[in-house]
Amino acid sequence: MDRRDLIRKYKETPRPAGIYRVRNTINGRSVVGASPDLPGMLNRIRFQLAHGSHPDSDLQQDWHAFGADAFIFETLDQLAPSSDPGHDLTEDLQVLLLMWIEKLAEKNKIGGHS
Repeated sequence: MDRRDLIRKYKETPRPAGIYRVRNTINGRSVVGASPDLPGMLNRIRFQLAHGSHPDSDLQQDWHAFGADAFIFETLDQLAPSSDPGHDLTEDLQVLLLMWIEKLAEKNKIGGHS
């Protein structure tokens, strides 16, 4: 395969969509979100935090106070790829995100960690 074929194949490969969490391991604060491109979103958040430009000021302050090693970037759930290339994932992601927020909130009520 030449470079052009590799680029085409990369662009045609569906990106994993789903739910992510950025968790501060020191104080337990978490940010949970949904993205149609999980690796891209997690890279974006890491970049924003490292450069002091993340829109969540509490998360950004924690990053400055505790450093990068205090954070875990994790994929909580992924959507199965759709056989329809034109399928809009927005509604599916919102439903899955609400389920995870509820699940994590319930876990916290019984003494779990998020």
